[in-house]
Amino acid sequence: MDMKKLAGDKAAEYVKDGMVLGLGTGSTAYHMVNAVGELVKNGMKLKAIPTSKATEAQAKELGIPLLTIDEVDHIDLAIDGVDEIDPAFNAIKGGGGALYREKVVATLADEVMWIMDESKLVDKIGAFHLPVEIAQYGSKQAMAQMEKYGFHPVLRVKDGKTFVTDNGNYIADLHLGAGFDIEDVFGKLNGMLGVLEHGLFLNMCKRMIVGCSNGEVKVIENPGK
Repeated sequence: MDMKKLAGDKAAEYVKDGMVLGLGTGSTAYHMVNAVGELVKNGMKLKAIPTSKATEAQAKELGIPLLTIDEVDHIDLAIDGVDEIDPAFNAIKGGGGALYREKVVATLADEVMWIMDESKLVDKIGAFHLPVEIAQYGSKQAMAQMEKYGFHPVLRVKDGKTFVTDNGNYIADLHLGAGFDIEDVFGKLNGMLGVLEHGLFLNMCKRMIVGCSNGEVKVIENPGK
């Protein structure tokens, strides 16, 4: 049972003709982008903003008409995956390293939908590392400051090299542990020199779509949205 595909396919049911869509990045979003490609193939008119070069390449291959972020003043619906999310709709994102573009797109969107398999639902976020995008220039100093705060930062490495984002920056993964003080970490990272963006996406989504191991799809609405 592919829980990620269940969630991705279900999300496509919320896509309407004429929409400007934000297309997320990652293994669950991959299935959603494929489903959106099917809608376009079947004649639906829409335009989309990808949140990474990987999603852009996938969308182009599927014939989904794309816009750049500078060509839009709003997005109707952004659909993306999460790494963890709690009952208050606070999420950690950025496992794939696209958190800055994902946050720009989500912030512009009239409606945000997070899609996932059931393993992403947690009582308290933080067991998954918190990604933070930092500038290369001064990265050592930013890492030292995060260490001083007790955030346990680890510079992300991929294929034996320091990982570089689509924006040309590094990622520091913070090992905070489940139940960390969200507001404290949020405030400190927002005020820190060298931090471009972090993977705390707090109460941004209108609904969660969760693929379950029993083959069902749960839709959890956010009463505050």
